[in-house]
Amino acid sequence: MKTLHVTTPFTQLKLYFSDSALVELDFEVETDPDSKPVTGLMQLAQRQLQAYAQSASEQLDLPLEPAGTVFQQRVWEVLRAIPVGRVRTYGDIARELGSSARAVGNACRANPIPLFIPCHRVVAKSGIGGFAGQTAGRELAIKTALLRHEGVEIPLLDPM
Repeated sequence: MKTLHVTTPFTQLKLYFSDSALVELDFEVETDPDSKPVTGLMQLAQRQLQAYAQSASEQLDLPLEPAGTVFQQRVWEVLRAIPVGRVRTYGDIARELGSSARAVGNACRANPIPLFIPCHRVVAKSGIGGFAGQTAGRELAIKTALLRHEGVEIPLLDPM
């Protein structure tokens, strides 16, 4: 598996690629300054992330291969349809899929490719909710920064 380190205004990222798709993305504290894109797909990912950092209207649209259950895949498809600058609640997505808000939250937590599968656009009915399995700390600060970058008012009072 090939990896690429990318610095963004929101966080340091480590992206993992198969030969044909992005398969995982990790938030990390340190990057590898010697990391260079070695494939066309990696170059495209780096360009898309740089463009998104400049303007939230830029699309993050790469071939993705997230590993997950059938249910998780269904949730992640719904997440990919949430437009930039909008949010949905865990409960809204659960009703759409005939599931529970907790199951949707668990699928969001298991999302291996945040940003490209925008779980940061899913919030609790009474506030911002969690991010990457955390309800406080660095991960929640990243979620808040991403939502602000996309023009979402914080605190969240009027979800999609």
